Amino acid sequence: MSPHAIEQLISPDFVSNLTELNIDEVRRRRGLCQDAEEALSLQRRLIQGRLDIVQADLYRRAGGASAQPTEELIESLPDILVEHGDRHLGPGRLTSLDASGPMLDSDFDELVRKLDRIVDGARLSKLDSEDEKTVREMADELDQLERSVSENRHQLHRHIDKFQAEIVRRYKSGEASVEGLLESESPN
Repeated sequence: MSPHAIEQLISPDFVSNLTELNIDEVRRRRGLCQDAEEALSLQRRLIQGRLDIVQADLYRRAGGASAQPTEELIESLPDILVEHGDRHLGPGRLTSLDASGPMLDSDFDELVRKLDRIVDGARLSKLDSEDEKTVREMADELDQLERSVSENRHQLHRHIDKFQAEIVRRYKSGEASVEGLLESESPN
C-alpha cells in the first residue's frame, strides 16, 4: 500500500466526526483500515525475515551458536525464522489479501526494491563476506523500516478500534439494526 494512502488512513481526520457519518461509511472506512493493516502485516513479515537473518549473522560473529560457519547458518535459516516467528508474527492467521486487494504488485515490487537496496538475496547468502560494520548498518536500516511499518500498523489498529466502537455504540443505542444491515447487503 502506498505511503500516501497509509498517511490518509492513519490521519486523525480519517476517524474524526464518526457520529456524523452514516453506518455504511463507518464500515467502509473500517474495511479500508483492515485491508491496509493486512498489507502492512505482510510487509512487516518480509522485512522481519531479512532482519532475522542479518541478526543471526551478527550473533554468529559475536561467537554465538558456537560461531557456526555461514553454510551452517544458511542451513539453519528455517529454524531461525520459525524460532523468531512466535515473537514477531504472533498467532498464525491467514491473510485475505489478493491481487485486487490493497497491496498491489507495484506496492510489493516497491517494498522488495527497498529491501534489496538494504540487503538483497545475493548479499544475504554471503553475509560473511561483508564487514561487521556493514552488516550492523543493514540490521539498523531493516530495524528502522520495521519500526516504521509497525507504528503505522499500530495507528491503524487504533482507528479500527474506534470504528468498531462506533458500530457497537450504534447497535446498542438502536441507531443501527441487524435488519438494516441485511437490507444494505441484499442485492437490488
